[in-house]
Amino acid sequence: MSESVHTNTSLWSKGMMAVICAQFLSAFGDNALLFATLALMKAQFYPDWSQPVLQMVFVGAYILFAPFVGQVADSFAKGRVMMFANGLKLVGAASICFGVNPFIGYTLVGVGAAAYSPAKYGILGELTTGDKLVKANGLMESSTIAAILLGSVTGGILADWHVLASLGICAVVYAGAVVANLFITRLPAARPGQSWRFSAMTASFFSATASLWRNRETRFSLVGTSMFWGAGVTLRFLLVLWVPVALGIVDNATPTYLNAMVAVGIVAGAGAAAKLVTLDTVSRCMPAGILIGVVVAIFALQQALLPAYALLLLIGVFGGFFVVPLNALLQERGKQTVGAGNAIAVQNLGENGAMLLMLGLYSLAVKAGIPVVGVGIGFGVLFALAIVALWIWGRRR
Repeated sequence: MSESVHTNTSLWSKGMMAVICAQFLSAFGDNALLFATLALMKAQFYPDWSQPVLQMVFVGAYILFAPFVGQVADSFAKGRVMMFANGLKLVGAASICFGVNPFIGYTLVGVGAAAYSPAKYGILGELTTGDKLVKANGLMESSTIAAILLGSVTGGILADWHVLASLGICAVVYAGAVVANLFITRLPAARPGQSWRFSAMTASFFSATASLWRNRETRFSLVGTSMFWGAGVTLRFLLVLWVPVALGIVDNATPTYLNAMVAVGIVAGAGAAAKLVTLDTVSRCMPAGILIGVVVAIFALQQALLPAYALLLLIGVFGGFFVVPLNALLQERGKQTVGAGNAIAVQNLGENGAMLLMLGLYSLAVKAGIPVVGVGIGFGVLFALAIVALWIWGRRR
């Protein structure tokens, strides 16, 4: 018996569990593929500054397709949109495995990820509602972070063993995600019948962007999540260069272990947010955002593995507590105004614009020869100050 929208708001419904499973496999593939592709680039002697450029082409796909993917997510059953998007990721991973330029293959994965994101978050608001939506986001983030944890570590370990084999396993995992999507409850399209003309779609997207930006709560959420994910992806690449400099370790696996500690921390932070924060008390998450930057600056000074693990775990805890309530707030308010798919597409534009900016600055800093420890300290301090400014701005408004 199929579930219609909100007829079963349980966090453990068949539809919710299928979404969480599909998300785990898709995110596992994303993270394993990143480290497998970085190992391939290392083996083929690409320059250090080109590593963040790999992520920039991925992010560029998000920005390019942002005006369209929200409408796609709202015009079709979101489970089927997720299946199609994972199919694109499968094609991208397989192409890298068969010798296509890694930047081209990873761009295809980015296109799939751009289409996938509005559907995966938008479907949560169709399967549950109200304060349970914060808990559903906690489940989604926990699944995602568990996938980051296992995918990153698996990608690094397999890349040390055999680069091509690691790429092939990533393709198989994406195939598993496609199969898992078949078991997601088929819900009716949220906003069928919209125009597919280019001008109408772009006008609709920018209208949704303006609507969300005018609203105080959604504007606050958009800025906060964009800053968080821009910082998060930059930290990931910072670790790849920081480990050999600060710790003297040159393998592919150690940066993935350190990334995994952030993932573990985010799971804990997301769980705490689900218990302590509601849609009416979102501002409680702001001190955690400030502490992310403070701890990143302290982390950059470390020269031993054990304190590095502990500090990255703490960064993850603060990160999970910070971002989960902001995500839930945007989904709930977006569903009431422009549609959940459009709201997430607008969020993706902001987040990936922030990623592109921060990765670009990071790549320029590396190319300019700034020591990686100095980059880490500056990055942490600037992030903490930016969250302080956001908090003051939000309170004044």
